[in-house]
Amino acid sequence: MMAASGRLACFRLPPLPSVGELIKLYNLRAEKQLSQNFLLDLRLTDKIVRQAGGLRGAHVCEVGPGPGGLTRSILNAGAADLLVVEKDTRFIPGLKLLSEAAPGRLRLVHGDILTYRLDRGFPPNISKPWEGDPPDLHIIGNLPFSVSTHLIIKWLENVSNRTGPFVYGRTRLTLTFQKEVAERLTASTGSKQRCRLSIMAQYLCTVHNCFTIPGRAFVPKPEVDVGVVRFTPLVQPQIQQPFQLVEKVVRNVFQFRRKHCHKGVEKLFPEACRVELTQEMMQKADVDPILRPTYLTIPQIRALVDAYAHLCAHEPGLLNYEFREELRLKHIARKRNTASPTFTDTPESPPQPR
Repeated sequence: MMAASGRLACFRLPPLPSVGELIKLYNLRAEKQLSQNFLLDLRLTDKIVRQAGGLRGAHVCEVGPGPGGLTRSILNAGAADLLVVEKDTRFIPGLKLLSEAAPGRLRLVHGDILTYRLDRGFPPNISKPWEGDPPDLHIIGNLPFSVSTHLIIKWLENVSNRTGPFVYGRTRLTLTFQKEVAERLTASTGSKQRCRLSIMAQYLCTVHNCFTIPGRAFVPKPEVDVGVVRFTPLVQPQIQQPFQLVEKVVRNVFQFRRKHCHKGVEKLFPEACRVELTQEMMQKADVDPILRPTYLTIPQIRALVDAYAHLCAHEPGLLNYEFREELRLKHIARKRNTASPTFTDTPESPPQPR
């Protein structure tokens, strides 16, 4: 028993200034324009870390650690190798202090997670086959609201291509989002929150809305509550088509959420052949054209995507067609026509001498 508690103690950080004291020490303020909100309650950061699963001896990447509250909880959970990626220079001194308190366990990168090459961030020998268990690698982050949706879409595309952090296998993600976004990511068929994001996340991952953190727990207090969401990539995605093609169909279908689904499908095709191709796609997919987008199941979305891929294979130009671009060109043509001066067929007669 003594040996076990000794092993546990070796993961605990030595006495350090509290996160609140560090914020005062380095005069740190959450920047509103960067949508930063600090989580100072270590009981809550511990709770987020528990959602990721056992971290003892694990490799972890923390996104945007800020003043380091979540960082402490990850280290205290026993992570052997923690890579933190922080863009904001103001937080670097406090993170360096944590790095010195956990020698050999915390690597600090001053950079942007949107461009940082996570596929090079960890040793290749931690990789696991995609069909096997997930690798002992986790991505954890209390994300700024301004980048969270953009970042998860980027990572979902990485899941689809097995690139970025997914070169190591089915790397798990535990991330915070605005409560509304967390509800969209996990929304089931027929629910009000069901949207493009729900489909894109759920066709590639098992997505679990873990718990909600009240806004008052953050400094400064945001106007919304925050949801903690866990993603585990599926061995087999539910739609077997390129990410960009899936995203295009789903985006078009959900642009008219309150209308019948065929309204969005129509916009996948040029006006000249819109009616016939929409009818052909709906029949091929065997999907009721008057279903609302929110009531489409992932198998029905898969059928629509497969039908669209089939049409694109026969008409390669379809894939690059965007109806908004066609509208824009028509608008330009109309403006040009109305602005053109009119000319008579016969030139004006020269003046006659008197």
